[in-house]
Amino acid sequence: MADPINNSATPTTPVEAKTPATTAKAAAPKRKKAKRSVPSGQVHVQATFNNTIITFTDGSGNKLTASSAGACGFRGSKKGTAYAAQIAAERAAQAAKQQYGFSRAEVFIKGVGLGRDAAVRVLAGMDIQVEAIKDVTGIPHGGVRPKKARRI
Repeated sequence: MADPINNSATPTTPVEAKTPATTAKAAAPKRKKAKRSVPSGQVHVQATFNNTIITFTDGSGNKLTASSAGACGFRGSKKGTAYAAQIAAERAAQAAKQQYGFSRAEVFIKGVGLGRDAAVRVLAGMDIQVEAIKDVTGIPHGGVRPKKARRI
């Protein structure tokens, strides 16, 4: 028996076929990142007993590339070695030279780890002219608050 309210076989409100264009906005094409040329900048080396982190920045301190001994696959106590720092510095320097044309650097060294000298030696080997080396290791002054006086 036919439905008394709706006598037709087709629905009264047509269902529109939803296409991807109507459901979502068309994705805007991504702009290709402009290739920056940074011929000179800064190299920050943080050498701790457990790891060495090398960061290449432009003149105002904006990060270009970075690498660390841990990111190069070294684990545990091997991360704190001079060899691990050398590999990390090579990886970061190679990326900075290829992507940005990095050729001159001021080096800022922080920390007391074994990777201090190894990282700077790599820069000379990669034909990056080292203009200055500055040690920015923190020096404690004043120390912590002393214990309160013992009262008997």
